[in-house]
Amino acid sequence: MNLVLKTQNSKLKTLLLLTVWLLIAIGLRLTNLSAKPPWTDEFSTLVFSLGNSFLPVPLDQPISVDVLLQPLQPQPTVSIKDVWKHLSTESNHPPLYFFLTHWWLRLFPTNEGLVSLWGARSLAAVFGAASIPAVYALSKLAFRSRLVSHFAAAMMATSPYGIFLAQEARHYTLAILWVIASLACLVIASRHIQNRTQIPIWLALSWVGINAIGIATHYFFTLTLCSEALVLLFLAWRQWREGDKSIQNTLREAAQGASTKFKIQNSKFKIQNSESLSSPSAPWFRIYAVAAGTFVAALVWLPVFLQNSYGGKLTEWIQSPRTGMAWINPIFQAIAAWITMISLLPVEASQLAVVIASGMVMLIFFVWAVPILVRGIKVQLKQPQTSLMVQVFVGLVVGAIALFFIFTYFFGIDLTRGARYNFVYFPAVIVLLGASLAVCWHHPILAKGRWGINGKKAVVIIWLMGLVSAITVVCNLGYQKYYRPDLFVQLIEQTSHVPVLISTTQKTHVHIGEMMGIAREFKMKNSIENSKYTSPLFLLAHQDEDPSTSTSALQNTLKTLPRPFDLWLVNFYATEPEEVKNCVADTKSLPAVNGYEYKLYHCG
Repeated sequence: MNLVLKTQNSKLKTLLLLTVWLLIAIGLRLTNLSAKPPWTDEFSTLVFSLGNSFLPVPLDQPISVDVLLQPLQPQPTVSIKDVWKHLSTESNHPPLYFFLTHWWLRLFPTNEGLVSLWGARSLAAVFGAASIPAVYALSKLAFRSRLVSHFAAAMMATSPYGIFLAQEARHYTLAILWVIASLACLVIASRHIQNRTQIPIWLALSWVGINAIGIATHYFFTLTLCSEALVLLFLAWRQWREGDKSIQNTLREAAQGASTKFKIQNSKFKIQNSESLSSPSAPWFRIYAVAAGTFVAALVWLPVFLQNSYGGKLTEWIQSPRTGMAWINPIFQAIAAWITMISLLPVEASQLAVVIASGMVMLIFFVWAVPILVRGIKVQLKQPQTSLMVQVFVGLVVGAIALFFIFTYFFGIDLTRGARYNFVYFPAVIVLLGASLAVCWHHPILAKGRWGINGKKAVVIIWLMGLVSAITVVCNLGYQKYYRPDLFVQLIEQTSHVPVLISTTQKTHVHIGEMMGIAREFKMKNSIENSKYTSPLFLLAHQDEDPSTSTSALQNTLKTLPRPFDLWLVNFYATEPEEVKNCVADTKSLPAVNGYEYKLYHCG
C-alpha cells in the first residue's frame, strides 16, 4: 500500500513539475508575440496560407500601400486547393504547415483588414510549447530517468533558440516535433539492435509515417534522416566488429582446448550462434524496410521541387561565392547558433556598453559551463545503462553538423547562414544537456569548477542563464528580425516632409515581402496614431537576367510623378537611371537599418 502511494505521489510530482515547465514555455513564447514586425519569410507563410498569391501585385508602376498589402487580406472563397496551387508554383516548401495555418487563421479576426499576425505566430508558439512534453518523453524513453527528462524539458522551455523559432510564423517548431518523434523511433530501434532482436512492425510503420510527415513539413527534415542513417551505420559497423571478434575468440578457444568432441561441437555451435546473431535479417531487415519506405516518401516530393522555377532564385542567398575571409564565416556562424541554444544575452541592444557587458558575461559563462557539461556527458558515456543512448545522440549531433559543413564547403550551399536550419538536431542537443545536468545534480564534485560552484548550484545557474536569455529574445534584444521596417518607417517620417516614392528591384516574392514590411508598418502606424503623414508609393521594378529592365521602369516612373517628392532607393540593385540626376542626393549621415540598404534623393 505504501509503495502504491509513493508511486502515485511520484507521478503527481512529475506531472506538476512538467506542468510548471510547460507554463513557463507558453508564457515566454506568447509574450510580445506580435510586437516584432514580420519579415519576408513570414509574409510568405501569411500569403500562401491564406490561399493568396504574390503574382497579382503590380510591377513596374507606382502602387499604394493598400494595393501592395492586398495579398494579406483573407478571401472567403479560397480553399486548401488554392493554398497548394500558389505554394507549389511560387515557393519551394512542402505544404503541411501551410494547410494547418490556413485552418488556424480562421479562428482570428483581421487587423485593419489584414490577416492577424498574432494568430499566425501563435500556431508556431503552440507547437513550440508542445516540444516541452515531447522532449521530456524522448529523454525518458532514452535514459529512463525522470531527472534527465525534467532537465531536458526545463532547458527546452527556456532555450533562446527554441523561443526564437516559436515566435515566428514559420514551420520549424512543427518540424521539431517530427524530429523528436523520429528520434524516439531511432532510440527504440537502437535498443533492438543492441539486443539483436527484431523491431516491432508497429514501430517500422510509425517510423515511416513520421518521416513522411516530417518531409511534408520541411525538406531539410531529410538532414535529420541522414544523421539517423549515419548513427545506424555506426551501430551496424560496431555490431559487425563485435560479431567478428566473437567468432575469432571462439576459434581460438577451439584451437587451444578442442581435445574432446564435445568441445569441438560446442565451439561450432558458438560460431553458428554468433553468425546468426550478426545476420542482417534480425533486426536489420525491417530497418531496411523503414529506409526504403522513407525514401519513397521523399521521392514523392522530388517532381514538385524540381518543377518550381522559383526554387533557385529563392535560395541564392545561401549559394553566394566564397572568397577571402568568407571561407571561415561558416565556422563562426555555426558556433553562434550552438551558443544560442543555451545562452543569449542582449548582444543586439542599442547601447554599446550593454553589448560589451553581455558578450563578456556570456564568454565567462561558457568558459565555466562547457567543461562541466562535457564531464557530465563523459560520465553518462561510461555508464553501461546509458552509454548506448549517449553514443546515439552524440552521433546525431556530430553527424548533422558534419552534413552542414559538407553542404557548405563541398556543394557551395551555406546552411550555417540560417540558424533556424539547426532545428534538424536541436532536440538531440537538449536531450544531451538534460543527461549532463542530471550527472551534475547527482554528483556535486563533478561540477566543481575554478570558481568553486558545484552540483545543484551549477545546474540552477545554467538554467537561470537560459531563462534570462529567453527574456532577451522576447524583448527583441537578441535574435532580432533580419528586417526592421519599424525603424525604417520611423526614419522616413523624420526625414521626408514631401510625398515619398520607395523603389526596389524585384526578382521573387522575397523582395515583395521586404516592401510589404514597410507598407504594413505605415498602415498600422497610421491607424494607431491617426497620423496625417501621407503613405508612400511603392515601385517594384522587376528584374530577371537583365538589370536594365529595373532601370527603365524607374526612369519611366520618375518622369510621370508630380514633384516635389523624395525618392528612396531601397535594396535597389541596378544602375540608377538618368532621371535621378535631376534629383539631389541627400548628404546627411543617416543610420543603417537592418535589411534595408538605401539612398535618398530629393526630387523637387
